[in-house]
Amino acid sequence: MHDITMLLIELGAVLLALGILGRIAGRIGFSPIPLYLLAGLAFGHGGLLPLAASEEFVATGAEIGVILLLLLLGLEYTASDLVGTLKTQYVAGIVDFVLNALPGAAVALLLGWGPVAAVALGGVTWISSSGVIAKVLGDLGRLGNRETPIILGILVLEDLAMAVYLPILTALLAGVGLAGGSLTLLISLGTVSVVLFLALRYGRVISRAVSSDNPEMLLLVVLGLTLLVAGVAQQLQVSAAVGAFLVGIALSGEVAKGARNLLSPLRDLFAAVFFVFFGLSTDPADIPPVLGIALLLAFVTTGTKILTGRYAAKRAGIRPAGRWRTGGTLVARGEFSIVIAGLAVGVEPRLGPLATAYVLILVVLGPIAARYTEPLATRITTAITTRYTQARTRPTGGTGGPVSAPGSGPDSGLSSGLDGGVRPASVDRSDAVEVPPMDVPTEEAAEPAASSSAFVRRNPPSVGH
Repeated sequence: MHDITMLLIELGAVLLALGILGRIAGRIGFSPIPLYLLAGLAFGHGGLLPLAASEEFVATGAEIGVILLLLLLGLEYTASDLVGTLKTQYVAGIVDFVLNALPGAAVALLLGWGPVAAVALGGVTWISSSGVIAKVLGDLGRLGNRETPIILGILVLEDLAMAVYLPILTALLAGVGLAGGSLTLLISLGTVSVVLFLALRYGRVISRAVSSDNPEMLLLVVLGLTLLVAGVAQQLQVSAAVGAFLVGIALSGEVAKGARNLLSPLRDLFAAVFFVFFGLSTDPADIPPVLGIALLLAFVTTGTKILTGRYAAKRAGIRPAGRWRTGGTLVARGEFSIVIAGLAVGVEPRLGPLATAYVLILVVLGPIAARYTEPLATRITTAITTRYTQARTRPTGGTGGPVSAPGSGPDSGLSSGLDGGVRPASVDRSDAVEVPPMDVPTEEAAEPAASSSAFVRRNPPSVGH
């Protein structure tokens, strides 16, 4: 009885604290993810108020949180969305992987953490936060911008890549050999291909079979089906999260819309529990030793994400201001970086604190980068262009001396006076040649940057169902 009492007290206190933190984050227009992580650090081992009775329950809730995160993500897309994006933006997806996964993998190898940890840390630095970015786009009123479909396309490719990446990582963490890892990859690719085929050909049939006018029945069927498929996927070493993602893709139309409305509150609840659990498993004393590495990784991968966005937007014909906005919006990392680190924390204990610090930095920096990258880059570019133009048009005297009059060379019949003036040798000084001053462009004459409103369309793009 005492254990149950303590469980209820601790769980109630945690959920109440999360609710208060969520309201604070909403008031200041901020993502609640860093606050949830900090709450986990406060309630975890080495924190201010360590939990004891509810830790096992929170661990189970965290597993459900990951499954619901991926399920709701899958419900946002249709199979045709994924196939279309894969055909048009796969090159940008490859550039995204190379530029952003390699820094994390390189740091892990340089620290001597081994190849498995390198694969995990590469995933942590590669995947952007779909949740944070979606919220930022809405808050900044950019859902109708021309570059927004490019941003969403990169996020879709990253999410689809998770269906291949997570099984590989799971197999590596399980210590299977090359043959076992290849088999897991084939199972994963086969499963994804089959689900996409069935969703394209028989999506309506599947949706009608799951559909129900009773919200209670719809909730039970979708949630039960998701947990069942996630469990089978985990048994096949494909990852429970990927199984949930594929269930979301298979559902479409009104069923997907109704499931989103019913499951979103559950997703938010258990996702918050997941972030708290990750914080619980991290000792705050382990963060300072890896803080410098986290800052370095955050600095480097902020630059690589901006380059990724610029490349993808340029390839799609977006103008320069929209390219900067694309790159700045992609900076945020969040839920999936923590999911990956949570899977691999048993391989390298320092990976958890490093991922926590890294996500805390970039989930705060992400909205700032989305808002200010474009105006800051435009201002810097304009200043550099103006100074370059001035340097090209400003008159110079060879070695920095005064400007000579036209025709004042040694054969021109002109001579220099004692005061350095230039005049004809046989005429009075009053007839000296006078060079008129040249007009020099100023910074005020620089062409102003194009307004961001030029990229806004009346009808925002529709993504998902």
